Amino acid sequence: MKKTEDASPKTFASASVDAAFAQSPLGFQLRQILTDGRGSNVAIADFLLRNPVRATAWGIEELAQNTQTSTATLSRFARTLGFDGYAALRNGMADALQHALQPVFQPVDKLRNALQRKDQSGSNHNPIIAESLEASVSNFQSAASGLNPSMLVATAHKILAAETVYTLGFGISAHLSAMLALDLQPFCRQAINVVEFGGTEVAAGRLMNIGPKDLLISISFPRYASDAVLLTRYARDRCAHVIALTDSMASPLAHWSHDVLLAPATHPVLSSSYTAALLVIEAMVTSLMVSGDNQVTQAEKLTDAISAYLYTDKPGNEGSADRPPRRSVRG
Repeated sequence: MKKTEDASPKTFASASVDAAFAQSPLGFQLRQILTDGRGSNVAIADFLLRNPVRATAWGIEELAQNTQTSTATLSRFARTLGFDGYAALRNGMADALQHALQPVFQPVDKLRNALQRKDQSGSNHNPIIAESLEASVSNFQSAASGLNPSMLVATAHKILAAETVYTLGFGISAHLSAMLALDLQPFCRQAINVVEFGGTEVAAGRLMNIGPKDLLISISFPRYASDAVLLTRYARDRCAHVIALTDSMASPLAHWSHDVLLAPATHPVLSSSYTAALLVIEAMVTSLMVSGDNQVTQAEKLTDAISAYLYTDKPGNEGSADRPPRRSVRG
């Protein structure tokens, strides 16, 4: 196996492009053909998903040669996707690439625009920092106003009824997923953080036994991780109940989820703000803790388990022999 450090920057850039295209509406159509299609259609869809940039630069004869199909087959394939012909499909792929890659480079554009505004105004960074704070507060307030206590209680009962609750997130969302799993663990029958270590293959292995009696809470924000979408769809296909924590109903997670918890994530510089996501997680855990039958008992057991590790010393208590000597304060 080739080591990660041997991969060139071009390889990583190409992977980002392919992943972004796979998340586009056209990419979803092609992935559906991979799942449900047959014969040459599967081969063509697979090739287009793996080589979207090259495919937009090739004529129909060149693509037919590389997919080992015919021009007539490619024309029929394009019409299957709703295009008039191969030329229209190629234009559609180019448009999908351009649209799909905008979120990938959005943080760079945000930063560039912020610095340009600073240079044009001749001011310091203070207005931009103030704008970022206002955006975070606005996201926070918007998320809070959109949370319905009855809906949160209903969500809590679904979590408590599940045999296993899985939490999933990649990138920064992986930390949100880990935090949520830690909070859920004392009150659920079993809680598993899917993306803990080992990458996507290990994550898929942790999720492979998910079924109708289980529940997945999937977390993703712009820039959305394609693996999060793929594994969420896998859980949905396995008839598990899926809850998405994301920023918008336009999120690719929303399509594969039964319930969607919204946490607005707009930010003038960052790709996403996560302040609202933390609010939603705390609200969800709070509703869980007050909805079960034996939650007090579980809280007591948790306290007993961790009490020995909590710091309990008080100022002025000289009982610890390990305390360093006090330092004198000189005027």
